[in-house]
Amino acid sequence: MGGVLDHRSFRLLFAGQSISSLGDRLAPVALAFAVLDLTGSVTDLGVVLAAQTVPLVVFVLLGGVWADRLARRRVMLVSDFVRAASQGASAALLLTGSAHVWQLAALQAVYGAARAFFGPASTALVPETVPAPDLQRANAVLALSQNITAVVGPGVAGVIVAALQPGWGLAIDALTFVGSAACLVAMPVFAAAPRERASMLHELRAGWSAFVSRAWLWITVACFTLYTGFAWAPFQVLAPQVARAWLGGPGAWAAIAVALGVGSVAGGVVALRLRPRYPLRIPLAVFVVVTPALTALVAAHGPLPVILAVALVDGAAGTLFNTFWFTALQSDVSPDELARVVSWDWMGSVALLPVGQALSGPVASAIGISATLYGAAGLTLLLFASALAVPAVRKFSPPAVTPAG
Repeated sequence: MGGVLDHRSFRLLFAGQSISSLGDRLAPVALAFAVLDLTGSVTDLGVVLAAQTVPLVVFVLLGGVWADRLARRRVMLVSDFVRAASQGASAALLLTGSAHVWQLAALQAVYGAARAFFGPASTALVPETVPAPDLQRANAVLALSQNITAVVGPGVAGVIVAALQPGWGLAIDALTFVGSAACLVAMPVFAAAPRERASMLHELRAGWSAFVSRAWLWITVACFTLYTGFAWAPFQVLAPQVARAWLGGPGAWAAIAVALGVGSVAGGVVALRLRPRYPLRIPLAVFVVVTPALTALVAAHGPLPVILAVALVDGAAGTLFNTFWFTALQSDVSPDELARVVSWDWMGSVALLPVGQALSGPVASAIGISATLYGAAGLTLLLFASALAVPAVRKFSPPAVTPAG
């Protein structure tokens, strides 16, 4: 790990991302309890969460264009300051007792729009901070930090909400964006290569062309678009209810979340050293078996220790995939169009998520929670097996990855 942290630019990027990642883990818990304390309505909570997600979907492609047009560090700085302001304003409204749901929804929409610009820029900035041979290790270190905060953050948020007020969780989140911005300000300015400007529509089309010209890329993104919308979303919505009613209560769901987080940390440690010739093959093969098994076990109200063991493996596979995936993107796509290509990946990750979240409840009411989760498990198996069966995906080897053995 020390090798990549020897590079000052990456060290500052890592510090800023780690700080803001902790805030990202605090905010959802604090926001959920803030809305429920205000109105007690899960519908209102859904509105606030959707208000954050929809602008992300709407603006992420523009975020990719601007991250290729401008200095990526500058795009990230503006995003950090905007998100600090939106979360700070939300916290102020809550702590002064003057908050209304519509105000929180509007501020979270601002947050989501700013995040749409930050995501593509941050992924595209990594290759500018380390030499090409260190890319995978850099991505693994970033993932490891994010996964550690995924384990620690919700617990810290729970303490803040219980001991203080939800508004303090959002206030701390706002401060983490200030910390991230401070790290970006201290980062050396990169001399950006001159880029020929074209119309926004032309640059969007160019990004799309670069995206669809790589079969390994668009096929995998299509797989995950359907998975997040119609398999992960039902699990996210329905599994907490299964845990509460049949697995031992809310603590069981917390244990599953922690198991996924601990597995993710373990996967990050493995990703620091593992350099497979065909990087997408291993995690997708694990997904084919383990991810549908986890969903099916929850649907069947299986033994909690077994569910936790499977969740550990699933979390590890997720970090392996993300590390290999971002390294593949950064290695195979030219720097001048990387952010635009990454924005299509981001779009695929979130495009159908609000739809799946909205449909999960009505579908479960019609056919039952377990039947819905069994259907999600079957779809997961079909999607990942289909992606793995495509030679362009299974045999893809990024140019910068040195074959093992």
